[in-house]
Amino acid sequence: MKELKRIVFTCLFASVCVLMASAQSIYDFKVKDDVGKEVSLADYKGKVMLIVNTATRCGFTPQYKELEAMYEKYKAEGFEILDFPCNQFGQQAPGSIKEIHEFCTANFDIHFPQFDKIEVNGANAHPLYTYLKSKKAFSGFDLNDNRGKMMNEMLSRQDADYAKKADIKWNFTKFLVSRDGRVLKRYEPTDKIDDIETDICLELNPVLSNIMARRSVRKYLDKPVEHEKLAIVVRAGINAPSGVNRQPWIVRVVEDQKLISDINEVYKKENAEQVRRDPDFKNMFRNAPNIICVCTPTNGSGDLDAGLLGENMMLAAQAIGLGTCCLGGPVRFLVSNEKAKFFIDSLDIPEGYRLNYILAIGYPDEQPDAKPRDEGKVKYIK
Repeated sequence: MKELKRIVFTCLFASVCVLMASAQSIYDFKVKDDVGKEVSLADYKGKVMLIVNTATRCGFTPQYKELEAMYEKYKAEGFEILDFPCNQFGQQAPGSIKEIHEFCTANFDIHFPQFDKIEVNGANAHPLYTYLKSKKAFSGFDLNDNRGKMMNEMLSRQDADYAKKADIKWNFTKFLVSRDGRVLKRYEPTDKIDDIETDICLELNPVLSNIMARRSVRKYLDKPVEHEKLAIVVRAGINAPSGVNRQPWIVRVVEDQKLISDINEVYKKENAEQVRRDPDFKNMFRNAPNIICVCTPTNGSGDLDAGLLGENMMLAAQAIGLGTCCLGGPVRFLVSNEKAKFFIDSLDIPEGYRLNYILAIGYPDEQPDAKPRDEGKVKYIK
């Protein structure tokens, strides 16, 4: 009997591994709805999804009311909640999916899709949840919140190392998924619904979601950017606001691959040790195939306006599938090394202007995660 159990476990584990290995995105997974029909998550392409494991007899069960309110408020904008009841936490989701659905509609009048009961942890965890946990691990409870402290104390008594594991910790853990299938955030059941709603609003609005998706890219495909796309990026840039519309910037877009190669050879000779230590080094511009050079008056009067210009260009690049990185190091090298003078001369910078910063731009070969932002630096004066 033990041997049979071992074989069954091994087969199940192998099946999950195969599914995980073959899954390239969240849209590769299939789930069963509340009547047992198989549903492909590809049906939700283009939607912003909030995926949540729920329970009907939990202290967090009243969140159903808040979730339904968000669903009704934003569903017309392309928002979906995918509800997966799970009985793994305190046995708080008893009964069949039919009974659970009847309870939720009778008590909370939910209208978002509810799927068949699943497990989210352990050997029988649904592959969807194995995937979600691999994308966003547990990052801790808010210990400044009483409920967060309560959950931390309870789980610590059960397992002193619980926080080091990616497992789902309790009912009403949530994952936010973008319109293009990226797993953006994981929320613990104690996280404030208002904060989750703010993130949902940012994702639903195409301008705001573009802002939130933009990252500094340092790995690019070996493929120059088409002139037409560079023109779009620059046009968006020069439409940035500037003080009394002075437009104090000078922009130089370098498409000449030989020029980039020539200055790169100079850089490699002058910085041989640094280049030797970097096995991925291709060029001094974070390996980007193209660069945009932004120049401003030497008296510093255009620095703020140039910053607005650059932000517009980086967001425009993001919107059309390009990556960017704002660079200062190459500027210091170019303006201080006499051997780089030919490159500066080629930019045809007018007298009274200086090279301020460079934007690396190209087709990204990576998708970096967002770095944490310190919201404690924001204070609302009411």
